[in-house]
Amino acid sequence: MKALAARRRHPMAVVVLLLLGLLFTGGIYAVFQSNSTANAQTASSENLGHGKKLFIANCATCHGKSGQGTASGPSLVGVGAAAVDFQVGTGRMPLAMQGPQGAQRDPMFTDKQVKQLAAYVASFGPGPAIPTKEELNTNEGDAAAGGALFRTNCAMCHNVVGAGGALTQGKYAPNLSDVSSAHIYEAMETGPQNMPVFNDANLTPKDKQNIVTYLKAVTSNPSPGGFKLGSIGPISEGLFAWVFGLGFIIATTVWLAARHK
Repeated sequence: MKALAARRRHPMAVVVLLLLGLLFTGGIYAVFQSNSTANAQTASSENLGHGKKLFIANCATCHGKSGQGTASGPSLVGVGAAAVDFQVGTGRMPLAMQGPQGAQRDPMFTDKQVKQLAAYVASFGPGPAIPTKEELNTNEGDAAAGGALFRTNCAMCHNVVGAGGALTQGKYAPNLSDVSSAHIYEAMETGPQNMPVFNDANLTPKDKQNIVTYLKAVTSNPSPGGFKLGSIGPISEGLFAWVFGLGFIIATTVWLAARHK
């Protein structure tokens, strides 16, 4: 005991204890880190496996088994997870029928299956990823700045408040009032169908967040002036005035003339 007490008072005792503590802490961290990495790799492998099965069964006929594309469908190499999450998550894919553009409908797959498909297609090549919660946080966005950007880049097709509008050859820009924040963000990143791609060089992630914030603010606000008339501007308002206003004047004139007779 005296010998142990003497060694404990040795100047190097503190250094030895610190080294032992560091080794113990590092060992525990390495064990937990390896377990979490293994679990993440297992989950990723499972997603890819399930996504591959879904892809082969539902998408490979048009896009090829490796997403290389065929005469019936374009290549998916490099489109990224965001494109799949948008197209499949909104029900546009798989196509219900051939037409000028894929129409939105109820999705065929659950959200989990959509994410599995997206993970598998993302493995074909690098592309835009599904936006994070931070990128979609409208509490951090600037609706005024987003409105200016939307009017400059999007209003010519979607209307200034996202009400949508007709395009050429039977195509149309959809109404954005019921579109989720993630799908709006993904559409800007991937440019589906007639829409141009707004990459980070055109619109930064902050710009996209501001546009999403603007659309959510506009579509959620009530209309203090009464009927919105589709929110498509002076055309609907002028038509309403001509049909009902002029109709009322004509009806009143006919009624007065009939009474005079």
